[in-house]
Amino acid sequence: MAFGTQDEPDEVMNEINMTPLVDVMLVLLIIFIITIPVMKHAVNVELPRASNEREVVKPETVRLSVDADGAYYWNDGKVSDDALPALLQAEAARNPQPDLHIRGDRNTRYERVAQAMAAAQQAGLRKIGFIIDPSR
Repeated sequence: MAFGTQDEPDEVMNEINMTPLVDVMLVLLIIFIITIPVMKHAVNVELPRASNEREVVKPETVRLSVDADGAYYWNDGKVSDDALPALLQAEAARNPQPDLHIRGDRNTRYERVAQAMAAAQQAGLRKIGFIIDPSR
């Protein structure tokens, strides 16, 4: 074996191989050429804004008054004793159910107010309140 007579294949290359770098750059160029037009053709959509606050629906208020003679008044209109349960049942069927405010005259008998409360309970009204006049 003689030294230096054969070309040595294990020599270190002192040049950079540009072929893989060019291949990668061409692939990236093709990807960008394809994806950029897709990104520019966007549709603007106006989405509704949502709030996390609960919508509060205040129920209507129904006033039932009893005068000194024991007569009933439904929202300032006189009502007979026979028509009162039908009015109360109609209001109990509504959604949301209205508040019933009962105002009794100072000189009326408590029995008439109690009859109105019992009729409201039998009709299915759940929110019954009393209105008083603090000045008396």
